[in-house]
Amino acid sequence: MILFSENITNRLEFVCEFIGQQIFNQPIQVTNDRSTYLASNGPKINYSSTSLANEELQVVPHKLLFETTITSQKVHCKVINGNKALFTNEKDGYPFDIFSAIFYILSRYEEYLPHNKDEYGRYSYKESLAFKEGFLHLPLVNFWLEDLKSAIREKFPSVLFHRKTFKFIPTYDIDIAWKYKHKGWWRNIGGCLHSAFKGNWSDLKERIGVLQDTQKDPFEAYEWLDALHLYCRLKPYYFFLLAETQSGYDKNISPSDKHLQQLIAYHAARDKVGIHPSWQSGDNMKLLKEEIGWLEFITGNKTKFSRQHYIRFELPRTYEELIQAGIEKDFSMGYGNINGFRASVASSFKWFNLATNQTTPLTIFPFCFMDANAYYERKLTAQQAFAELMQVYQAVKKVNGMMITIWHNNFLGGEKAFQSWKKVYELFLKDEVYWDG
Repeated sequence: MILFSENITNRLEFVCEFIGQQIFNQPIQVTNDRSTYLASNGPKINYSSTSLANEELQVVPHKLLFETTITSQKVHCKVINGNKALFTNEKDGYPFDIFSAIFYILSRYEEYLPHNKDEYGRYSYKESLAFKEGFLHLPLVNFWLEDLKSAIREKFPSVLFHRKTFKFIPTYDIDIAWKYKHKGWWRNIGGCLHSAFKGNWSDLKERIGVLQDTQKDPFEAYEWLDALHLYCRLKPYYFFLLAETQSGYDKNISPSDKHLQQLIAYHAARDKVGIHPSWQSGDNMKLLKEEIGWLEFITGNKTKFSRQHYIRFELPRTYEELIQAGIEKDFSMGYGNINGFRASVASSFKWFNLATNQTTPLTIFPFCFMDANAYYERKLTAQQAFAELMQVYQAVKKVNGMMITIWHNNFLGGEKAFQSWKKVYELFLKDEVYWDG
């Protein structure tokens, strides 16, 4: 596939690489030389306002990919082929500038513009185009790519596309490894006194039982998950919170604790393990590097994967700091209070830094469902959450995309309040035994 454009920019090359990898498994060749374009025997895309060849797919460009600054964009949505589309036009050729549309969505352009924040100081999903236009629940970019493939096939019937398969990646955030165990006598004595003062006798009994080793800690889901992954042939990612100081939203035990180190080392020997940067490290690059240092010390390996605690990140600063710290893959692209597709895509992609106008080496792995969003934020029952989980699953399955979910160990252990949630997750995984993981 060759694409002609009078101007070749970093933005255009970023989009052509993404689209090419998604539909051909290789980047689209970009040229501004007309003779090279016309001499090509393969499928042609003309990204200009002037027709060049009899057999070509013409996409009339919007100005977005030829700009180098960040400015407010007038984005209007229209329904085309049953899906919302951006940067539509009334001219001959493809009905909207799919290249600019994909760039606008994947770069998270709107998050660089002035916006309101949620109660945690994060970009609010209510500010997003996807929420306002009603497509937050869809991997819209993947639907656009399917339409693009149909248009190319209509012009060039002999073209061969990369055959994609659905992929599921289970991921887990270990914010608090144990509810009672390994927290030290002072914290447990304080917990016992608090339960007694509040009259929570069942909690007090449970805590004492765990500390006396007569019952299992409610947050221990690790062996159960191992068996489930083995049965379903899945390869999970675990993200561990390693804050040195337990404060505010950072409540795990110290990374110097040998029991936490043993748990991490156990998973590092068989699974993918990443850092779960603490809330405190979000404002402190030194702390971020210290936490990554702890993980590398424990595992003996370079830390390549990350996901922000509470999905707290700000573009471009957070991703720039992750790159400086040596992170190669980040799993934070999603919202911390609603499920759906923040970047409207069910595929991984390189992060394009609008501040520098360059593609970066950081690869983004977006998630579409988190248990905490369904339970704490949306107040859903386990059955309602299952319905939501299946909705996003069907949407991703339809486009043979990549589905990433987040669960927490406290939802999947022995906590009585979450037993129905544990059953929901098991039902979801075992319903598709042979995942393409």
